[in-house]
Amino acid sequence: MYVIRKEGQQTIIEVTDPVPLPQLPGHLWHYGRVRLRELWLFRELIQNLVVRDLKVRYKNSALGVLWSLLNPLLMMLVFTAVFTVMRDSPIAKYPAFVLIGLLAWQFFQDSVAGATNSIVGNSHLINKVYFPREILVISGVLANLVNFLIALLLLIPILLLFDISLTAWALLLPVMIFIQIVFTLGIGLLVATANVFYRDVGMIVSVALLAGFFLTPVFYPLSQLPENYLLFGIEWNIWRLMYYLNPMASIIENYRRILYYGDQPAFPFVFRTFITALGILVIGLMIFYRYNSRFGEEI
Repeated sequence: MYVIRKEGQQTIIEVTDPVPLPQLPGHLWHYGRVRLRELWLFRELIQNLVVRDLKVRYKNSALGVLWSLLNPLLMMLVFTAVFTVMRDSPIAKYPAFVLIGLLAWQFFQDSVAGATNSIVGNSHLINKVYFPREILVISGVLANLVNFLIALLLLIPILLLFDISLTAWALLLPVMIFIQIVFTLGIGLLVATANVFYRDVGMIVSVALLAGFFLTPVFYPLSQLPENYLLFGIEWNIWRLMYYLNPMASIIENYRRILYYGDQPAFPFVFRTFITALGILVIGLMIFYRYNSRFGEEI
């Protein structure tokens, strides 16, 4: 393991004998505190990697960061044309409705896709210098978070254009963003670890994200799905399964409740989604820490 200490302006890294990942809750809590302290010491590296990701993404682009606004706007226009012009949609103010879902899904999709190749794509860094490897996943998610927050600026005039007033419930937006970050980081750590050992993971993630886009109520409300469906002689509650098995469905639905409908979120589902997201993050961290010492050998 690595012991990090500060001496004046210098950060001293000492290599000691490796120890297995603690199993007891108390040890896990202590281990987590050590890792958080280590991340704090490398906060400038996280900032630099976020800036690097943003610069690389928009390098030689005429519009630059404006693509964070134009991409979801163009997608909104496409879905509006399909579901309102070509097909009579029962959803009032559909452009605002679909834009909320698109922004949230794009943040998740870009973060997971970027995390998949975050370790393999930075092998030159991993094999040259020590730093907490999870920083590569975290910085990618934070870079996409910046794009997400910029894109949210587009949402405000769209809501005003369709006479949708923000209520006091909109103040819960940071809570929903935080839950999505927790969930996205957990998934990102899992796919990043798996991709180091099995390069097919990149293709699997691409297919899964495409399928997830259609299986998640991004451009349609959950109410358009049948509440119950008979399959193999068993009656399934589709709505409940969607919320339980797909945290993004609950996250997007609650984004809409506080922004589109101006209503309070479904607090039971918010709590369950947070617990699920936190559980996935813990599992992702444990697996990541279990195998990160082998990253240098595999890449």
